[in-house]
Amino acid sequence: MSPDLIDRRLVVVTGKGGVGKSSVAAAMAIAAAERGRRTLVCELDAKGDLSRLLGVAPVGYDGVEVRPGLIAMAMDTERSLAEFLRTQARIPFVGRIGPLSKVFEFVATAAPGVKEVLTIGKLAWEARESGFDLVIADAAATGHAVGHLAAPAAIRELIRLGMVRSQLDWMVDLLEDPVATTAVVVATPEEMPVVETIELVQRIGDDAHIDVSAVVANRVLPQPFTVTQRKVFDRLASRSSGLPSFAATAFELRRRDIGSQHLRRLRSNLPPGVPVLILPELFDMADSPRGVDILSQALAAEAGW
Repeated sequence: MSPDLIDRRLVVVTGKGGVGKSSVAAAMAIAAAERGRRTLVCELDAKGDLSRLLGVAPVGYDGVEVRPGLIAMAMDTERSLAEFLRTQARIPFVGRIGPLSKVFEFVATAAPGVKEVLTIGKLAWEARESGFDLVIADAAATGHAVGHLAAPAAIRELIRLGMVRSQLDWMVDLLEDPVATTAVVVATPEEMPVVETIELVQRIGDDAHIDVSAVVANRVLPQPFTVTQRKVFDRLASRSSGLPSFAATAFELRRRDIGSQHLRRLRSNLPPGVPVLILPELFDMADSPRGVDILSQALAAEAGW
């Protein structure tokens, strides 16, 4: 991740489910706000994980300042449609066109991809118009994230003229501008997350035409020994395999060795210039506000902020 990442306008954080992408999105948002960026972080699937990790009550579409300079919100595509109709289509009283839920369902069913455009379009609008220095999306996992990012360009191919076309034009321009928008993919040092991450990085570039500036390797076990110390331990362990303390340490070292192999595979299969940032395994603190604060400090150190 280049040091100017938090100078972008929109950062989309994604990855395979279960790798800690919400923790990384929250940690990145905290780090940016602490460095003076007025930051919006948005949970796209609205499960409540982001609020829990930030240590606050569940947030909604309107957003809440959870720390100085840091606003958190949860996506609501029906509210996004209402906002679009009011601010862009100039329909001042949405209620006049009927129950919003029925309007939303009709539009979304008639035009596949509309839900995705309303989601990513809201974030793009916030990045462009709302005065935030940085908007961070805690996005859906893997392929769903690609669908969100690729939807504006795909629908633009079907619409040639009119107000909707002009909205899609600026949206696509923002998303495909590597100075303004980037994606960060989160992985863990395990076989399937690494395989999916390699594929996902490729798809984000090929299908959505969006820059990927970094991969974050989360939950990486520490290296407790130097090379010399490891050799000494291995010799002692071979003679003391029945001792529980040696057996437990040897097991953790083996886990770390396997993880290191997966990380080497990850690095060797990423496009040139895409770094892998290492975040530590926090064990029982991994999914807690305290853990997110630790990850925020580690991420800032890795990124050189």
